[in-house]
Amino acid sequence: MMDGGQPIPSPLVPLGNLSDSSMSLEQKTTFVFVILLFIFLGILIVRCFRILLDPYRSMPTSTWADGLEGLEKGQFDHALA
Repeated sequence: MMDGGQPIPSPLVPLGNLSDSSMSLEQKTTFVFVILLFIFLGILIVRCFRILLDPYRSMPTSTWADGLEGLEKGQFDHALA
């Protein structure tokens, strides 16, 4: 209290009644859902960076041409050039 007037409100203390400051069930559910979305987003970001840093680690070792024999295996090589 400065100058004997009204107290200066703190930004950390809500202006309403303290008993009304608790979150409702809907607000709590939304808050938990948003936190879960941020966790999921973080996991996806980490996974994408890992793929960008080492893209060949996540690829399977076999290819579509493993089962082909002889001429069938290389018949599309000339079309890529």
